[in-house]
Amino acid sequence: MFGYWSLYALLAGALIDLLIGDPHFVPHPVVLMGKLISALEKLLRRVFPKTKRGENAAGGLLWLTVAALSFLVPAAILMLCYHISPWLGFGAESVMCWQCLAARSLCRESMKVKKALDSGDIEASRRAVSMIVGRDTAGLDEKAVARAAVETVAENTSDGVIAPLIFLAMGGGPLGMLYKAVNTMDSMLGYVEPPYKHFGLVPAKLDDVFNFIPARVSAILMLTGGGVLGFSMKNGLRIFRRDRYKHASPNSAQTESVMAGLLGLRLAGDAYYHGVLHKKEFIGDPLREIESGDVSRANRIMFMTAFLALILFGGLRLAALVLINAL
Repeated sequence: MFGYWSLYALLAGALIDLLIGDPHFVPHPVVLMGKLISALEKLLRRVFPKTKRGENAAGGLLWLTVAALSFLVPAAILMLCYHISPWLGFGAESVMCWQCLAARSLCRESMKVKKALDSGDIEASRRAVSMIVGRDTAGLDEKAVARAAVETVAENTSDGVIAPLIFLAMGGGPLGMLYKAVNTMDSMLGYVEPPYKHFGLVPAKLDDVFNFIPARVSAILMLTGGGVLGFSMKNGLRIFRRDRYKHASPNSAQTESVMAGLLGLRLAGDAYYHGVLHKKEFIGDPLREIESGDVSRANRIMFMTAFLALILFGGLRLAALVLINAL
């Protein structure tokens, strides 16, 4: 949106995320998005009829409202800041880019699971993994806990790192914030069980649309990054081609299948959500037993994937700017 300054902000935001992640004492826009989503949900449930069509319409209106505000408010802020000073705009957009990315936080939270597993404290392990997964964790054993952590790192490499980088590279802070809103609405509303089966349909489907290309780009970059780190690209590609659609979502198994192949693990399988058993196919082959160290390996692959993505998308943004200025 704002030329070279926006590109510099993307690089600065990625660096800040790499260095400090998401400190709990720093206010995060996702919290505001969550409060807006909750408030609108309560309002729209009162206004629209409690029918399938009424809840679908309410969920669609909520999505449109939150998405519009999440793009327009950051865009207005940046326009004002850049109008006052390029440096002020750069600072504001750097913060936006930083808050759209979650590589360091994903690593930090998943490594808490590894630490708890290494200590032999299964209850602490379950508590740690419950902070980063949506499934029920009370009955998980050590291997299931490790598997859940690796799956989360794999899936969120796309949702929390690569996809935001793509949108930030295309449209700066405002488009990145729009993506975060889409992702947050899916996380809060995109369930197949009541009371969200109909209300959350539009947020869930549009999240699939927004992530369709990023998930596949993430899988290719993850496969490349894993190869750079010495993992088996051949097996990663084999499992990706075979298992990338073994998930209810058209996107989630894209990176999970690559991670399973690179590490030689079998991931996924049945899981409980809110006390309800969800039957899931396995992803990958059990070439060896999963262990706590696989959480560290998954994070190494995630960081290498992010590095490659930053080079690729930053380079494409720079090339586009040079071309535009040359015309």
